[in-house]
Amino acid sequence: MNEDIQFILDSAKENMDNAISHLEKELVKIRAGRASPSMLSSVMVDYYGSQTPLNQMSNVNTPDARTISVQPWEKAMIPNIETAITNANLGFNPMNNGEMVIINVPPLTEERRKQLVKQAKAEAEEAKVSIRAARQDANKEIKALDISEDLEQNAEIDIQELTDTYTERVDGILEHKEAEIMKV
Repeated sequence: MNEDIQFILDSAKENMDNAISHLEKELVKIRAGRASPSMLSSVMVDYYGSQTPLNQMSNVNTPDARTISVQPWEKAMIPNIETAITNANLGFNPMNNGEMVIINVPPLTEERRKQLVKQAKAEAEEAKVSIRAARQDANKEIKALDISEDLEQNAEIDIQELTDTYTERVDGILEHKEAEIMKV
């Protein structure tokens, strides 16, 4: 096989891998009933005038399945952390005991579970769009090469097979997340 074609295939595969890993990162943020430190991964706190990720200024733990505790390295940051968690619009109501911020993760209602499944499906569709865009770019690059029609068709078939494989992976990841969300 032509090394240009191999390069294009590798590049498409890398783009599709990136789409999958992005999907996995986004799905981790969608909570499935259990408390997890990753639920607060998107929270940015005003730390002396600069926006800082919560996990870079505190220990975030889950003492049990329904509680997240945030122990700041500086107690003076507790009010800022509470404000940041509230402003992140995650549906949490943080409280503090003077030492740390405590978040009780409410159990999910059926309606909320369905919303989360919709959100997960939207993320999965976004990943599929990225995969299809990688396929489209690869096909354009193949057409731009000065190669025989047979090589071009074979390369396009390889790209389509790659696309199908990654699309199935997205469906599998989504199916797993959906089951996790809907499990009471």
